[in-house]
Amino acid sequence: MKLSNMLSFPIESYCEGDLLYWPGFYLQQQANEFYNTCVEQLEWRQEQIKMFGKLVTIPRLQAWYGDEYAEYKYSGLPLTPLPWNKTLLTIKEHCQQQLQTRFNSVLANYYRDNNDSMGWHSDNEKQLGFQPTIASVSFGQERKFCLKHKYSSEKINLTLQSGSLLVMQGDLQQNWQHALPKSAKPLQGRVNLTFRHIINN
Repeated sequence: MKLSNMLSFPIESYCEGDLLYWPGFYLQQQANEFYNTCVEQLEWRQEQIKMFGKLVTIPRLQAWYGDEYAEYKYSGLPLTPLPWNKTLLTIKEHCQQQLQTRFNSVLANYYRDNNDSMGWHSDNEKQLGFQPTIASVSFGQERKFCLKHKYSSEKINLTLQSGSLLVMQGDLQQNWQHALPKSAKPLQGRVNLTFRHIINN
């Protein structure tokens, strides 16, 4: 595995929060292999979540994997972890070594084309702790990743490359939202793995 030089985007205008980005965390050949393996082997589902009191089908496929006790819930959707497979464990170990932190779960998202997306939100559920570290690995099609400050509306846009690692930590989830918008341009598939540590007392 080849590691690139880290690009760091500290967010200091209105709050503390860290956004770190390695555009070449994996070589392209390895990224392509991980993409194909994830598409073929993960148990993808199209879930429904609550928005404004109504059930809405999310515009992407997803899967939740992790340790046996890593139960998670967001937007009214309870997630029971599937057992880790070899590929996810390998990628998790790479992220843990790079960041010197431990993850016990991963939310996998499969954006099949330009019509699949993720709306504005923060990963600030109590199960993630007060200042969670979330490691986001991308494979496949490049996509625009957007952040917006909750109080000032300051925005940051990044293009997440295949094989990249994006890390959100510190106070970022308390003060910022993030999204992956649809695109008017036709796009190929993208797999995103967001590694987390669930705290269940």
